[in-house]
Amino acid sequence: MDYNFDLQINRRNSACLKWDNLESSFGVQDAIPMWVADMDFASPPAVIEALKQRVEHGVYGYSVRPEAYVQAIVAWLARRHQWEIEKEWLTHSSGVLPSLSLIIHTFTKPGDKVLVQSPVYHNFYRVIKSQGREVVINPLKLDNQRYTMDFAHLEANLDPDVRMMILCNPHNPVGRVWSREELTRLGEICLKNNIMVVSDEIHMDLVYKGHKHIPFASISPAFAEQSITCIAPSKTFNLMDQQTSSVIIPNKQWQNAYNQAMYDLSLAAPNTFGVIAAESAYRHGEDWLEQMLQYVDNNIQLVMRFLEERVPQIKALKPEGTFLIWLDCRGLELSDQAMEHFFLHSAKVALSAGHHFGANGSGFMRMNVACARSIVEQALLQIEAAVQSSAIVNKA
Repeated sequence: MDYNFDLQINRRNSACLKWDNLESSFGVQDAIPMWVADMDFASPPAVIEALKQRVEHGVYGYSVRPEAYVQAIVAWLARRHQWEIEKEWLTHSSGVLPSLSLIIHTFTKPGDKVLVQSPVYHNFYRVIKSQGREVVINPLKLDNQRYTMDFAHLEANLDPDVRMMILCNPHNPVGRVWSREELTRLGEICLKNNIMVVSDEIHMDLVYKGHKHIPFASISPAFAEQSITCIAPSKTFNLMDQQTSSVIIPNKQWQNAYNQAMYDLSLAAPNTFGVIAAESAYRHGEDWLEQMLQYVDNNIQLVMRFLEERVPQIKALKPEGTFLIWLDCRGLELSDQAMEHFFLHSAKVALSAGHHFGANGSGFMRMNVACARSIVEQALLQIEAAVQSSAIVNKA
């Protein structure tokens, strides 16, 4: 069937963080929200129908994760990513960020150091620092509007006290889908230095033509034993509030420690509706996903063309994955504070400020284009008008 991604679904007054929280998050009410990373699309019809059927059952007591749910995840990874995992490697969490918090809590101690590659998802810094661990940064290199890993910097500056690395694959916010060669070199460095790799692969299904997601742990048995992989259907199928994710831990000793920590903190119980939504999405959502990816890719192409032709002060870096576009706004010649004010109050578009993703995100903004094309078009027109009406019009 064909899915109507052009349909604008009114999300206001639905306790929606993206739309209803504008004033508390940004101090405005009338901006187009293109910040937090969820979609404005309805989830796949098969998921909605499965949830309806469960609601109609009427009894919502304690539940378990059925074998069918586990098999759906295993089959999805094999079919979609050619990664054959053992079902015994699977454990669970309410979300990728809770997984990261629990992993840091379980496998490091206060004062230990955790490596990230900036600019990177801002909550990585929070979950590391909130538990008394220290952030170590290996900055990505930007060359000709494309980011790469800086292996020379990593090897020259690697702190011997680094115990863990959080890898973002595909990368949020810069949109890179790391190649097998890049991941292999990174993995070899981490093996050599006995660094646990925790791979956040929540965007693994959101990859565009010409690119291929490679699960870090799939590259070799050695990488699998040295890593923990966090995945979820949430970004793929717009299921964030179902609070259901998977953690893949081939290392049996590490899995036992993780599961014991979940048990000790009483975090192991499933969300009934999240389990149902995930299983249904993995079993019946692939056609919806393919059409959604094509639609969002067209949105990305629209942004790229529009800015190049009409707002050359802003350069869009073409994402290889995710539904997020990293905008190089340094041509506006504004401070980060002035840039945020410009987008919110002049263009009336709410984006995520680049400096929140790390110091080398200064001068950038992140735009979420997983929404109806008419919203993207309106946002672009408002940005163009704001640039033209301001003193920065000639700063191309």
